[in-house]
Amino acid sequence: MADQTQELMFEILRKLQADISTIKDGQRETRQDINSLRNYMHVMQGDLNNMHGTMSQVLDRLDRIENRLELRELQEAQARFEHQP
Repeated sequence: MADQTQELMFEILRKLQADISTIKDGQRETRQDINSLRNYMHVMQGDLNNMHGTMSQVLDRLDRIENRLELRELQEAQARFEHQP
């Protein structure tokens, strides 16, 4: 009777070990997926920062072009006449 109880306990422990092993594998995969997502987010943040820098450069160039062509003063002068009823 004691041998059957020990065998039953060993069988239960083996099943628990197998289940824990499966859980650990799933957790490892989840951790790898999270790290992949984190890396992807870092790459996207870098791309957004680059786009922001490029947009700032374009806006600076546009301001210089408008100033050089005196378009801004013309637009401001024209806006004064357009808003009057």
